[in-house]
Amino acid sequence: MRDSETAKVQRRRVFYIPGYDPIHPRRYRELYRKEGKAQAEISGYEIGLKPKAGEGNYGWQVASRMDGDIVQADIDVLVWSDIVRDSMSNTIPATYAQLVRTAWIYITSGALSRLMRMRKGPVIAALYPVGMLLAQLGVALLVFGLLQDLIMDAGEWLMAAIGGWRWLVYPFALLSWGIGVAAFIFVLRWFKAQDGKLFAYYLMHDFAYSARWKGANPPELEERMAQFGEEIARALASDVDEVLVVGHSSGAHLAVSILADLIRAGKVPGNGPALGFLSLGQVVPMVSFLPKAHRLRADLRYLSARDELAWVDVTAPGDGCAFALCDPVAVTGVAPDNKKWPLVISAAFTQTLSEGRWKELRWRFFRLHFQYLCAFDKVRDYDYFRITAGPETLRARFDGREPSRSRIDVPVSKYRTIAA
Repeated sequence: MRDSETAKVQRRRVFYIPGYDPIHPRRYRELYRKEGKAQAEISGYEIGLKPKAGEGNYGWQVASRMDGDIVQADIDVLVWSDIVRDSMSNTIPATYAQLVRTAWIYITSGALSRLMRMRKGPVIAALYPVGMLLAQLGVALLVFGLLQDLIMDAGEWLMAAIGGWRWLVYPFALLSWGIGVAAFIFVLRWFKAQDGKLFAYYLMHDFAYSARWKGANPPELEERMAQFGEEIARALASDVDEVLVVGHSSGAHLAVSILADLIRAGKVPGNGPALGFLSLGQVVPMVSFLPKAHRLRADLRYLSARDELAWVDVTAPGDGCAFALCDPVAVTGVAPDNKKWPLVISAAFTQTLSEGRWKELRWRFFRLHFQYLCAFDKVRDYDYFRITAGPETLRARFDGREPSRSRIDVPVSKYRTIAA
């Protein structure tokens, strides 16, 4: 690496890889705009956005002034929201079929029991859509049963009132079934319409996506990853000071494989820009613990020992959707003897958010999973906007930083085979 490892950064390329999200990535641009402005006001620096010029990946440009230094950053986003949307079942029966298949894979493979040995939060998050969807089914069945009983009771009353006509039991039985089935369908559809608040269907699709291939990536996603990797390779051959790859949630394990492929292919020049990898709110074990995640396990092992990059993994115990402070390489059981990465640190929400802000957010689990991309009103060394638009490389910023003492770094996964 050239002197940019320690020198000030003036130009940076940032490649952001979102998690399983069906919404177009313009939401991330607006989030960056809003939260960057808030963090700048808190921390006393300047930051502004403008649209990306030219063709290519979706993204935006950032200009900042921090501690007297002016920095330009171009942010590109891996767009796979279309793949996500295509993977989401449009019908209620298909979603319940996903539920059965996903639960079967995680239970019979032993992955679920192993995951529960680490952090309960993400396992509860994984079980939440199962429990919520079963509860919705239970309510629909209850309504179905109650309406049947009410209609049949009404039929019995009518027959008693008119003194016979027992044959009426048959039309009343058909009527009760017809109304009961209609109500059953209505209740399930009503619950699905509320999923913007409940997230049961969304989370079910998310966990089912990885489980369907038992930890492998589907071909259409591998193709998209390879294309994005080529964009990163071109940036590494340019004259910018740093190339920073950011993977959030399930985007973290995609970033691991993209970067491993680039280094193996010799596309990270020794005299090129500094290369940083920031994984945020990662859920790597949800995939790496599955039986066919051979590629991911090999990539984790390979990347953890490379000098070509600096890898910082940021999670927080307050994020119930991430495997907080779980070293993704170590817990997967593939750490080599010369392991260097990642540096596992905590965003420590209870310390970096004011008491009032923490009180406001602590039960908003989905929102907390995105806090890594947002402003902190008691910011410490983790500042997303200083990292992506500030004058220091990722390596320089965290040089000498000790890993979290409460990290989990013991092998847990049952499956440790890797791709050749």
